[in-house]
Amino acid sequence: MARLLILLSVVLFSVYQTEQAHFLEKNYIDRINEEATTWKAGINFDPSTPKEDIIKLLGSTGVESAKKASIDQFKTDDDAYENVWIPRTFDARKKWRHCRTIGEVRDQGHCGSCWAFGTSSAFADRLCVATNADFNELLSAEEITFCCHTCGFGCHGGNPIKAWEYFSKHGLVTGGNYKSGEGCEPYRVPPCPRDEDGKNTCSGKPMEKNHRCTRMCYGNQDLDYGDDHRYTRDYYYLTYGTIQKDVMNYGPIEASFDVYDDFPSYKSGKHESIMIILYYIYTSNLEFYLKNFIILLLLYLI
Repeated sequence: MARLLILLSVVLFSVYQTEQAHFLEKNYIDRINEEATTWKAGINFDPSTPKEDIIKLLGSTGVESAKKASIDQFKTDDDAYENVWIPRTFDARKKWRHCRTIGEVRDQGHCGSCWAFGTSSAFADRLCVATNADFNELLSAEEITFCCHTCGFGCHGGNPIKAWEYFSKHGLVTGGNYKSGEGCEPYRVPPCPRDEDGKNTCSGKPMEKNHRCTRMCYGNQDLDYGDDHRYTRDYYYLTYGTIQKDVMNYGPIEASFDVYDDFPSYKSGKHESIMIILYYIYTSNLEFYLKNFIILLLLYLI
């Protein structure tokens, strides 16, 4: 009897470990396209990709945090909102053309660091807007991913609001993309380019192990680590009624959303923490351009 129980345990464990994501199969994607009216699905992952690999990419806990937030954490008014006319469309890339980071989509590699990319990118964009491009470079996704120990678990997910709290208390250094040598601490997780067949080259591989927090400038070594930090003045959540006004006045915001099993097949992107940099208003539909990656999380920068 004991031997039977052991065998059953091994079999069940094996099945769990190799469970495939049925929602990546072609017939499932075809059914989505038959029913969806506002977007198209397609193959982004090999159908044999284990479900666990997809779940690992869901790195943000921002939605749950916002649901638990107290009312005083939401920004409902601002002097800059007064007499603001909301146009039918708005594109931050066009309004602040001099800010080169707005609209840049970065590769986070095989690491669930979307929460860090969304926050550090929004911080950099808004800092550029606030300084009229005196600051016009990327901030370090590497530092916030691996040095903010209260944020979460690095490549295994994190909490965006905690990242903004970190920016306020500890600041964030500059840091470009993988092997760019730009900024104080460039990102050190290798990218996941598509192969000639369009498949993700990281699919099926182990998730990147968390890096040791390196509190020194290893990119541009002429920079001083302490002096290179930028800080936020405040951070908060936005309401549905203030999102557009805030984007128009201060620049892109960071957001999180719940992911359902049809979204990994969304052809214009993957499930990520995101940034909202423009919007379109229709009679019955509100669409957002999602960068990199519903209660929306935004933090005020500078």
